[in-house]
Amino acid sequence: MLIQNVKVIKISNRTILFLTISTSITLLYFFYLFNSCIINSFHKAFRRNLPKNIINTTISTNSDEQTQLILGSVVRILSLTDDDNRNESAFKYRLVNPQNLSVRRFPDVLIIGVKKSGTRALLEFIRLHPDVRAAGNEIHFFDRHYSFGLNWYRKKMPPTMSGQLTMEKTPSYFITSSVPGRVFKFNPKIKLLLVVRNPVTRAISDYTQAFSKKKDMKKFEELVFVNGSYEVVDTTYGAIKIGVYAKYLERWLKYFPLSQFLFISGERLISDPAAELYRVQDFLNLKRVITEKHFYFNSTKGFPCLLKSESKATPHCLGKTKGRIHPVIDDQAIERLNEFYRPFNQKFYQMTLINFGWS
Repeated sequence: MLIQNVKVIKISNRTILFLTISTSITLLYFFYLFNSCIINSFHKAFRRNLPKNIINTTISTNSDEQTQLILGSVVRILSLTDDDNRNESAFKYRLVNPQNLSVRRFPDVLIIGVKKSGTRALLEFIRLHPDVRAAGNEIHFFDRHYSFGLNWYRKKMPPTMSGQLTMEKTPSYFITSSVPGRVFKFNPKIKLLLVVRNPVTRAISDYTQAFSKKKDMKKFEELVFVNGSYEVVDTTYGAIKIGVYAKYLERWLKYFPLSQFLFISGERLISDPAAELYRVQDFLNLKRVITEKHFYFNSTKGFPCLLKSESKATPHCLGKTKGRIHPVIDDQAIERLNEFYRPFNQKFYQMTLINFGWS
């Protein structure tokens, strides 16, 4: 009779599995709490019984490394910063340092001028160096687009790795009155490259460029002199004004010391480009990578060309706009312009401590 009154409860396999897992998890949890309490109590008791001078005590060694006694064990201390160049471990960490990733940075160097003196050639030549990256176009931030802000300016720069120099070229910076102060506010330690050329030759080259775009221009002599006479030079003509280098350099020297300038001879950049590039590399604290082997002289254009460049592995020259044939200018006009520029050139020599030999 008793057996007949007992109800048989059927338990499914799924229920049994759930109960087993729940029980196991509960037991593991209590086991973890129990062991944690024992280990913590042992740790506290051990630290109370240690002498105070044993815990976290720095030990001097004969090497440059530091070690510490932590809980009675000698622990070697390794630095993972970029300043530590003494062990392989630190070097491995430097490889993944975010500072070594390619990012757009503000320029460290500006080519500020002078127009038609060889600024494009200088830019193309120095870009051969693996530690130099330069904006290909003239950005005109400090003279035309200053209101766009620094974020706009940085976006115009090429991506660079840590340790590479960023460079920008805009020749009109040199003659624009507001630029020196703006550049100083931007970076008072920036390095400045100025390419200069005989102002008479530079003026003729300037005119030649303008004439190539506007064929109905007056003759050079008509633009340079007043009333068709060679007596009075028209100093309002842009091609003439730019050649008074001393006037513009005075503005820059109000903000920057002479040591932050490198004055590059446009004539020597043609006759001996490697020698001028040695000076540029030294000034920028770069290894002398660019040498004579990078150049060859193109007799058709009349200036040196590259055997290879940043973007091309084959010999090539600057664009068709470079090396234009100058018009024939009256000898009397050239003589008068040499006379006009002579005192300004002498002042420029004194300011730069360089005699460029312009007659």
